[in-house]
Amino acid sequence: MKLSREERIRIIEKAAKQVGPSVFWSTIIVITSFLPVFLLTGQEGKLFGPLAWTKTFILIVDAIVAITLTPVLISFFLKGKVKGENANPLNRALERVYGPVLKWCLNWRKTTIGVNIIALLVAIPMLFSLGTEFMPPLDEGSILFMPVTLPDISNAEAKRILQVQDKIIKSVPEVESVLGKAGRASTATDNSPISMIETIIMLKPQSEWREGMTKQDIIRELDTKLQIPGVVNGWTQPIINRINMLATGIRTDVGVKVYGQNLDSIASVSERVRTALRDVPGVNDLYVEPITGGKYLEIDINREALGRYGLTVDDVNMIVESALGGTSIGNTIEGRQRFSINVRLAQEYRNSIERIQRIPIQTASSGTIPLSSVATIRFTDGPPMINSENAQLRGAVLFNVRDRDLGSTVKEAMEKISNEVTGIPSGYYLEWSGQWENQVRATKTLQLIIPLVVLIIFFILYFSFNSIKEAFFSLITIPFALIGGVFIVYFYGVNLSVAVAVGFIALFGMAIETGMLMVVYLNEAMGQLVELKGNSSETITKQDIRDFVFKGAVKRLRPKIMTVSVSLFGLIPILWATGIGTDVMKPIVLPLIGGVFTSSIHILLVTPVVFEIMKEYELRKHGKLDIYDVKH
Repeated sequence: MKLSREERIRIIEKAAKQVGPSVFWSTIIVITSFLPVFLLTGQEGKLFGPLAWTKTFILIVDAIVAITLTPVLISFFLKGKVKGENANPLNRALERVYGPVLKWCLNWRKTTIGVNIIALLVAIPMLFSLGTEFMPPLDEGSILFMPVTLPDISNAEAKRILQVQDKIIKSVPEVESVLGKAGRASTATDNSPISMIETIIMLKPQSEWREGMTKQDIIRELDTKLQIPGVVNGWTQPIINRINMLATGIRTDVGVKVYGQNLDSIASVSERVRTALRDVPGVNDLYVEPITGGKYLEIDINREALGRYGLTVDDVNMIVESALGGTSIGNTIEGRQRFSINVRLAQEYRNSIERIQRIPIQTASSGTIPLSSVATIRFTDGPPMINSENAQLRGAVLFNVRDRDLGSTVKEAMEKISNEVTGIPSGYYLEWSGQWENQVRATKTLQLIIPLVVLIIFFILYFSFNSIKEAFFSLITIPFALIGGVFIVYFYGVNLSVAVAVGFIALFGMAIETGMLMVVYLNEAMGQLVELKGNSSETITKQDIRDFVFKGAVKRLRPKIMTVSVSLFGLIPILWATGIGTDVMKPIVLPLIGGVFTSSIHILLVTPVVFEIMKEYELRKHGKLDIYDVKH
């Protein structure tokens, strides 16, 4: 069909006006569906906030371009002979497949609806059987080994253990390099005791690993080889470890904080908690944060002896400080750096109690006497490090979760603790922290916001259709979109997490957008039917309704398939993506891919069936059809 320039411009203008409202409402719905992502806080908010903002700005710009620039470009490039939709061989092929299937569904309406309801009923228990976690673990490409030894370990023994561990770790073929440290770094912000060792293990590229080896296999092999008496192993990754420590004060995946007023009582309760958690499946690297067992050198000055020798307490303290701690005697300047010069006894003169007892003290009347003459020197027990939080003393029982999801592991652990750890002293209480703390916070936010967002989307649909019935009709697409999302997440073995929730949130907007498309075309077909035969039960038959429902569904198949295909073509390649970051991307994409399939099936096959039932009911009850002037 050949069109003149004026006719072409008029048709483009009419089509642009028809599409404008749809672009506006679709943009509003998709942006609204992302409201829960905007309201996330903490780690999850920082990770997914940029995604939500990027998608929102893209949609806004896309809507502006679609309304303003696209019609102008069409007027430039859409010239010559215009072909109908049937001229496209792909469109004809799709209609040949879709037409008979839709006719079968319209003939067997109860069966069609029943199959969809059964699929939904199957998906619900599958959804609740999925494991839960805060975030899918990001493979950083390296391992952080954090063993903890006894709090009274000496510097020499810590150094020896560190060297032995590094040698064993380097013997594993997949390890590229290993670097360990004991105690704290040269910074005031690191309060690590000498008993805590940190070893960063850099792995070779995965192509150089032994066949069939995974990162979990490497950790299990290393853990088996590094069973050293007095050392409790801990395995994590460098980045997530720092995030956990900064956000929650817990260096492992999960921790049970024990609050109280007395360190000995806190240690006793912590040991009972550790005993209860020992047999819980999924709990690994379990240990109690040491708050007792530290060794202190106590020098108790005898004041009567001081009087006999004519000494003061300050005299003895000054000798002890100079001999053991060191005394500053000046400064040295090297370029722009200034260093203090300290002097103290050499190591061999202060490395045992016997040698410390022989430290000489000069007196005025009795000459030189040993330190033991005026002081009792001994080792005493005390706290290696005192932690406080919320103005209370705090201990912690720490563990990582492996080979099981975080949610079910913590829930079983909670049950065991509530059953076995009873009779906790008054004023003492437990608090779960770590990744579980983040998961609870994110879950509460989503549980509060998602129902509110669904309600807002319902009102948007109502303003779009000016009908509660039509708005509800479009909204029921959501649970049927969930079917595919749940199935694919279940069979991929992915746990429910904030990333999966973000995928389902994105699916909501996409499913409603496609559902609106079908409802608009079906209403447009009903308008054509009324225009042709009048709006009365005397002139319209059930067969007429079926014919025009079929026409509205099949003849506008191309835009519906295009809407679905664009989404799938952009998402499916992520399933084959590899490298760092894909383990967070896939949980977002999986619900979208599965949900797009099932929501498309529902929209293309079930929506026309339900729409036909609704129109037959309207015709039978009111004697006419309710026609909604919905523009697309």
